[in-house]
Amino acid sequence: MSAALPLLAHVSGPLGQKGPRGAVLVHLKRGQTLTAKELAGRLGVSLNAARHHLKELEVEGLVEYERQHRGVGAPVFAYRLSAAGEALFPRRYETTLTAVLDQMVERDGREAAVALLESHFSGLARRLEGELSGRSPVERLHAIGRVLSEEGYMAEVTTSGGAGILTEHNCAIPAVAERFPEICAAEARFLAEVLGAEVDRREHLLSGCSACEYHVRFKSAQENS
Repeated sequence: MSAALPLLAHVSGPLGQKGPRGAVLVHLKRGQTLTAKELAGRLGVSLNAARHHLKELEVEGLVEYERQHRGVGAPVFAYRLSAAGEALFPRRYETTLTAVLDQMVERDGREAAVALLESHFSGLARRLEGELSGRSPVERLHAIGRVLSEEGYMAEVTTSGGAGILTEHNCAIPAVAERFPEICAAEARFLAEVLGAEVDRREHLLSGCSACEYHVRFKSAQENS
């Protein structure tokens, strides 16, 4: 039996966009490409209302569309976020952090900058130690998902039996991750450590995927298999 943690309430929405328009942007961020009909169903509004919001966002340059063939019949218009729409989602301290890292690389070398980034996850692991103590593997995964959402990663958790999937729909520091991909490896090690699990990243934003997706297999399940 699968369970999904409703983490949307913890997500910082797109900057300057609230109400239905903000909800459209969030669903496009999570769904990658959606038709007006699919958005109407997710929002619980009429098809005309969904089209109206999409048209407004398109005029503002926040969404764009392409024709897609989905089976038999005429092509559909599939909407996605534009680069300007993507930029509305949380980018935590990215400009300041990038400047600090540049200075550190110049003064102490790249290794020092990477060590600083990796230390963030070490500190986060220490901060979570008390909260995660005594919890089941599934509870720990949900707790991690909540914390990452609060950090701006739009995390979503699903679990089934002795395994789970952690999906990050947003990267809070994309420019930093592009220049220092070691931070992505550090994140995977952090997850394996705090969850006490085998963690395998199957999707990666830096590789052009729509999200970072980690497949988690808890040790108790490995031992019983």
